[in-house]
Amino acid sequence: MIKFICYPKCTTCQKAKKWLDDNKIEYELRDIKKDDPSLEELTAWYKMSGLPLKKFFNTSGLLYKSMELKDKLPTMSDEEQLKLLATDGMLVKRPIVIGEDFVLIGFKESEWSERL
Repeated sequence: MIKFICYPKCTTCQKAKKWLDDNKIEYELRDIKKDDPSLEELTAWYKMSGLPLKKFFNTSGLLYKSMELKDKLPTMSDEEQLKLLATDGMLVKRPIVIGEDFVLIGFKESEWSERL
């Protein structure tokens, strides 16, 4: 079963959840606000995803903007960025779907249709 990590108030997460339900895909739901991803989880997902670490940041979020991370991230190491992501789930882009051998970040219906 896949893990579906989301923020229930996020409209993109709501669309993604509806898509999973409509396509009868079973998942384990996790609220990213109530249960922040750990450093270990984020590190594993990053390695499994094959994506640049910047893709894991919620660049449209208030916290990202208030911390001025757009200017700070380029000078931070991967380890520093992962530790920062682990401090608050609201910094993490969502939804995230984690399968046995893949990670999907954000909701792109075509990408989800291919993988799920």
